[in-house]
Amino acid sequence: MTAAPRTLELFYDVLSPYSWLGFEVLCRYKKLWNINLQLRPSLIAAIMKDSGNQPPALLPRKAQYLQNDIRLLGQHIQVPIQLPKDFFSVILEKGSLSAMRFLTAVNLEHPKMLEKVSRELWMRVWSRDEDISEPKSILAAAEKAGMSTEQAQGLLEKISTPKVKNELRDTTNAACKYGAFGLPVTVAHLDGQTHMLFGSDRMELLAHLLGEKWMGPVPPAINAKI
Repeated sequence: MTAAPRTLELFYDVLSPYSWLGFEVLCRYKKLWNINLQLRPSLIAAIMKDSGNQPPALLPRKAQYLQNDIRLLGQHIQVPIQLPKDFFSVILEKGSLSAMRFLTAVNLEHPKMLEKVSRELWMRVWSRDEDISEPKSILAAAEKAGMSTEQAQGLLEKISTPKVKNELRDTTNAACKYGAFGLPVTVAHLDGQTHMLFGSDRMELLAHLLGEKWMGPVPPAINAKI
């Protein structure tokens, strides 16, 4: 008899490149580790404000380190990250509110599309240096992920509705209640206990909690397909 999948929640924002790294690793392992991966679009700006945290890019030394760190991690994890030319504008000025509301609408109405649409938004901002604050860019990402123009346009028209706004707010508040101070946050529900792990570099600890084997960011089953 096959054991029931363990539930993991991944709280993420496409403004966060580290969220993309964690997202891809968990997507690769969800079958290998028999996990029910629940993707939870959240707003990193609200989490930072609620916790009193600040973006690391505001501290020059951290900003310099972060840019090289992201580049090296992208190579290691085999995620095609290319930093935007105007890094600070993307992180500190444009934000991700519209994109995360759109992903919230996707999750409400077409949850099976959420993984692909999220990935395409990350690809736009963190691989091709494209603006995800513009409606046409969000639509392009959704269509590239496989949505029809009508589906994508219909969801975009709903991002300012109370239902979508409240859902994004509730999900973000849930992350805060778990203790989030940034993203990504992975929450594992195991044997009646809840474990909150911050960042994309806690996968070995997650494997330990699950009683599973950590085989690196690109496990053999995935590596054979690359």
